[in-house]
Amino acid sequence: MFKNRRFPYRYRVLIFLFFLIFITYLDRICISLLGVRIKLEFKLSNEQFGWVVAAFSLAYAIFEIPSGIFGDRIGQRSVLVRIVLWWSVFTVLTGVTVGLFSLIIVRFLFGMGEAGAFPNGSGVISHWFPVKETGKGISSLFVGQSAGSAFAPLIVIPLAAAFGWRMPFFVNGFIGILWVLICIFWFRNNPSEMKGISKEEKDLIEKNRRFVKHKESFPWEIVFKNRSLGALVAAFFCSQWGNYFFIAWMPVYLQEGKHFSENDMKLFTFYFFTLGTLGALLSGFISDWLVQRKGLVFGRRLLAMLGMGVLAISFYLSAITTNNYVVIISLFFGGILFSTFNGTVSYSTCIDIGGSRPGTVAGLMNFFGQTGAFVLAITFGKVADMTHNFNTPMLILAGVLITGCLLWIFVDPSKPLMSTDTIQELA
Repeated sequence: MFKNRRFPYRYRVLIFLFFLIFITYLDRICISLLGVRIKLEFKLSNEQFGWVVAAFSLAYAIFEIPSGIFGDRIGQRSVLVRIVLWWSVFTVLTGVTVGLFSLIIVRFLFGMGEAGAFPNGSGVISHWFPVKETGKGISSLFVGQSAGSAFAPLIVIPLAAAFGWRMPFFVNGFIGILWVLICIFWFRNNPSEMKGISKEEKDLIEKNRRFVKHKESFPWEIVFKNRSLGALVAAFFCSQWGNYFFIAWMPVYLQEGKHFSENDMKLFTFYFFTLGTLGALLSGFISDWLVQRKGLVFGRRLLAMLGMGVLAISFYLSAITTNNYVVIISLFFGGILFSTFNGTVSYSTCIDIGGSRPGTVAGLMNFFGQTGAFVLAITFGKVADMTHNFNTPMLILAGVLITGCLLWIFVDPSKPLMSTDTIQELA
């Protein structure tokens, strides 16, 4: 189709977004991989370490909606530069903390800076991809998430073993600065602003994308009455309990709850997120195919419910067994199925219903999601300390995920928030 470009330009943007989230999760999972080392040096309990990881989620939740709105208003490029530059600085500063208080403050500011990465990534997809490629575009973010999480133990743990736990934070901060420079000098918000893209591809994108220029204000008073959006954000609140277990607590759970060595934990984490990368890569194709074959509502709903439901069963099995092989198989199967579909389907739905305001809708959804992550971060460690085991918090996790699974029954991606009727009602 594009005679001058064998490799479509929009796919270069996908690679750019992939590395955005790759670096995000390289930084984000670093704290959990080093959790046991940090707990030992600062003499932290599980509850105290829970507050460290919760500080990030709290700040991320608070600043998620403003970052999404800001990206929709001034363009995602400027906001992404601010996000990555900010979090890179506070990733480095994590490595110079001296105790619980300074660790909580720095991680809060780190979360404040990172807020908005996914909403603005969704905004880029709405500008740069035709509607029929929404799932493929969003899946690039979650391929980056899984790949960053997979490679993190291979980078972080050897560095920590050789130079101490502080060194990985210095290295990860430097990597973020490199991405910022590429964003400043290469990326643009719209195809029409990018040099080198063919006219055919530019027309294909701009005539078939979700994004349209808007002047009307965002209908907050109507949005908060929308049952479908309410179910979506509530389901995402529940789903992030599961997601944040893998990001913040899984390494500690495996080492202290299931008595894995640090090396065994490293290998499990690597293989888990590597397979998750393959799943995320396929998720966009599967999602777009199912939507075209069975319709938008069935396609989005089935995959979301499948991922959350199976993960709930996996957590339940992990809690009731003493066999580590059962734990490994359960977490692998349930976690990979969950990571394959949950994020891609949820953020694709934000684009489906958000129209020209995908960043705002995604920011709203992820505000509730990160609130769920905050509650999980505190609850998991506190319950583990109170019960002197990790089985009870796993059972709680299973119950929350079943609730989120059932909430998807009420999500309708086929009804956009900014419909003609909505605009007329605001007029």
